[in-house]
Amino acid sequence: MTIFPDHAADMELSQTAAAAGFQLLHVTRAESTNVAALRAVEAGADRFWVVADEQSAGRGRHGRTWQSPPGNLYASVGLNAPCPPASTPLLGFVAGLSLAEAILALAPDLAGALHLKWPNDCQLDGAKLAGILLEGTSLPGGKTGVAVGIGVNIAHFPEGLDQRATALALHVDGIDPASLFEALSTRIAANLALFGAGDGFAAIREGWLRHALPLGTRLRVRLPSGERHGAFAGLDETGHLLLETNGVTETVMVGDVFPVTDVLSPEAALRTVG
Repeated sequence: MTIFPDHAADMELSQTAAAAGFQLLHVTRAESTNVAALRAVEAGADRFWVVADEQSAGRGRHGRTWQSPPGNLYASVGLNAPCPPASTPLLGFVAGLSLAEAILALAPDLAGALHLKWPNDCQLDGAKLAGILLEGTSLPGGKTGVAVGIGVNIAHFPEGLDQRATALALHVDGIDPASLFEALSTRIAANLALFGAGDGFAAIREGWLRHALPLGTRLRVRLPSGERHGAFAGLDETGHLLLETNGVTETVMVGDVFPVTDVLSPEAALRTVG
């Protein structure tokens, strides 16, 4: 569904991101910004953003198609992973926190309606607004290259998903891909620096939880072995989901999470897909 007319503006890094050594390639069309970012990292780049006005083969987790018409934000940053390979999934929390902070910097009135959902989604009024995809590649010297892809519904939202979806234009005026990317590039630069300093994930985890679904939110978790139901109890120190069921807290390392929400207000229902 399209919310307002498509238009593309020139993308620019924020001054903060440029000063931190990030670079930007903005293209009209890409197969996948993640693929392009990984190729750049394999060629020796680091802190390299690829932003496309549209993607011909955008994808999400588990190989799912990510619908990518013009008007939304499709951005990937290629990195030499600033952490051991086993810790690279934590970069998804860096991206999620950065995205929430960027959106709220432009639209503070969305505070309270915008939530991060484990492991890689951002929701607005309980509907999917954005997704994050991490992909890796091996680099010489035993290093790991990572593409952190971020797709945000700004002008459009997809239909036919297994969950409701929404777009920023249904909730707030004045945000376009260029303005959101500039704010996002600022927060990614700041939070990557935070992540790389000492016990950086502790600070990222704290920030992510501030923007997460409220503790105690009822969840349905789809696992390879079946489904679990319980209450959101936070994240452990390695980023795994904590799910409380009948007073017992279990650790979930992989799965798809669906909040079991109460009936939305009429105002919220009008802003989402039924």
